[in-house]
Amino acid sequence: MQIRAIAVAALIAVLAGSAFAQAPQGTPTNVRGAIAKLDGNVLTVKSPDGKIVAVNLAPNLSVRTAVRKKLSDIHPGDFVGSTAVPGKDGMLHAVEVHFLPANAPIPDTQNPWDLRPGSLMTNAHVTGVAKAPQGQVLSLDYKKGTAQIIVGPKTPIVAPGPGTTEDLKKGKAVFMVARKSDDGTLTAANVTVEKNGVKPPM
Repeated sequence: MQIRAIAVAALIAVLAGSAFAQAPQGTPTNVRGAIAKLDGNVLTVKSPDGKIVAVNLAPNLSVRTAVRKKLSDIHPGDFVGSTAVPGKDGMLHAVEVHFLPANAPIPDTQNPWDLRPGSLMTNAHVTGVAKAPQGQVLSLDYKKGTAQIIVGPKTPIVAPGPGTTEDLKKGKAVFMVARKSDDGTLTAANVTVEKNGVKPPM
């Protein structure tokens, strides 16, 4: 019995090491735009500024789609991300809100984001949703603080849906956090792609 336990532990260690080895290493780099082409494991994306970006897709690639949701779908305890920009009223105003995948290794935090000038990304758990003159106030709680974010009636809200590499078609909008190696090569293990007209708003 002890020998079996040792063997199982060794197998788990090997599998964990293999998974770690497959995970892309390097500097996190946001890639967004429209798919130009998929050639083997290389996804070429045309960014909003017209640049062509080639991203190597990791062997353990996970493809997700964007599914449209409403503010009423958000409840206390949900883990969400939101890009927001400061308004003249001193409040943060959501550019988008997205549900984060369950059990994803994403830290709850607030950091500068590159979607718009001055924007912040807040990944946090929902503590409440309340009415406000400008829309609704989404209350979020993350490790180092809290955030109150105004969500307007036209703010896009999405959740991750199932997807495959078959969804990576030319012209579809995509978003991914790739890893940039020292030689500038980009590798991504997760891609969110447009489906049924719903684009990843991140």
